[in-house]
Amino acid sequence: MAHTAQDLATFCKKKGFMYPSSEIYGGIAGLYDYGHLGTKLKHNFEKLWREFFLGLDDNFVEIEAANIMHENVFKASGHLENFSDPLVSCSKCDFSERADHFIQSKTKTRHEGLSPEQLTVLIEKNKLVCPKCQSKLKPVSVMNMMFPVQLGTGKGYRGFLRPETAQSPFVNFKLQYELQRKKLPLGLAVIGKAYRNEISPRNFVLRQREFTQAELQIFFNPAKINEHKYFDLIKNYKIRTLLVSDRKEDQVVERSAQELLKSGLPQFYIYHLAKIQEFYFEVLKIPKEKLRFYQLDEKEKAFYNKYHFDIEIELQEFGFTEVGGLHYRTNHDLSGHEKVSGQKMEIFDEESASKFIPHVLELSFGVDRNVYSLLDLNYDDDKQRGNVVLHLPSRLAPFFCAVFPLVKNKPELVAKAEEVYSQLKKHFSCLYDEAASVGRRYARADEMGIKYCITVDFESLEDHAVTVRDRDSTQQERVKLSRLLERLSELHSH
Repeated sequence: MAHTAQDLATFCKKKGFMYPSSEIYGGIAGLYDYGHLGTKLKHNFEKLWREFFLGLDDNFVEIEAANIMHENVFKASGHLENFSDPLVSCSKCDFSERADHFIQSKTKTRHEGLSPEQLTVLIEKNKLVCPKCQSKLKPVSVMNMMFPVQLGTGKGYRGFLRPETAQSPFVNFKLQYELQRKKLPLGLAVIGKAYRNEISPRNFVLRQREFTQAELQIFFNPAKINEHKYFDLIKNYKIRTLLVSDRKEDQVVERSAQELLKSGLPQFYIYHLAKIQEFYFEVLKIPKEKLRFYQLDEKEKAFYNKYHFDIEIELQEFGFTEVGGLHYRTNHDLSGHEKVSGQKMEIFDEESASKFIPHVLELSFGVDRNVYSLLDLNYDDDKQRGNVVLHLPSRLAPFFCAVFPLVKNKPELVAKAEEVYSQLKKHFSCLYDEAASVGRRYARADEMGIKYCITVDFESLEDHAVTVRDRDSTQQERVKLSRLLERLSELHSH
């Protein structure tokens, strides 16, 4: 039987993945804490993300920046004026929700990018009322989603918690360009917190008020957007796209990178689209049919994005859900910061002997949404085993392996198991467990997503071998202790 989102949320709390923050005080909507297993899973995702995307170019580096930023940063970026969501409220009770999402939940059609007036017309046309008390809804208004922070004493001055990590690389660009020897393309990556005062946070960690983003901002010469030095390597690679023109049929079409050129997308953009898909298929092991790139139309995408595809994963209860995106932001951000700060963002590119403000290609990933997706796709309530099995890939699982003595009341078995554990934990994320029966320990390991369980039994004292059990197949193999590290290294690389 398929699991529900509530099943997964209950499981995540029970096992220590994620759960409501400040829960002993009743919790706060849109804020969640990661427990011991969730933190390891999240860090594993971030590690793999770093390895893959920073590995795309020697001139891609990671920076870490402050979460609180100058008010003028968001004047320059347009957030002070435009970073708002449409709000629909009840005329009588305390109900309020993001208007376009409310209408979508009732009509099953998307309405992103419409004005408050257009959304109000849709509410009236569809005769929508307050879901709580059935009263008339107020006309749609707007609410800025940023969190202001008062800095200093007395009058002080105002800053803001950043609503996206993107602005950090933009304000760091000028200095980092100098430090990186004035080479383009320059990639500045950030993995960090962002903060949005969501009108109606919901769906567990999919829509929060404090969340983690992993973003790579690539600064490049706009004259070279129609080229990429490695495009020929991926030109025949099939990418799962749902273009605006595909919406009538609502079918994902697999198009080669070469074919996507015909749709008007440039090489530089398509190359990174292909690499993002490769990350999901080859690294995260997402099933092919569960991923698609959804193209936003002119009304849906931000005005400064010339090209915009959402990365979407099909989840058990929520269907295809945005977990990231690839956005061509042109020079909107750097031009805005040049205007407000008075600092020149124009560069002289020696390679092309030309002056320009660099354009930006943004690879953006919601870390929490991706972690949730990994749990959702790999959650298996195995009725035959009588417990949940998390089929996480080896490199993502909180623990790769676990070591058990067959029983805990035999000192010689415990001593040997502790010896094996001491050796393995130097090389892998490894857990030691001797509580309850071996069967129960297998079940606990399955629930944590542990890929291999290593049992030291009475025969181990004689033949110097252990039993290695595979989480997914439950098959067991006997491995000599002298070859155990080698064998596990082979399995870990798969």
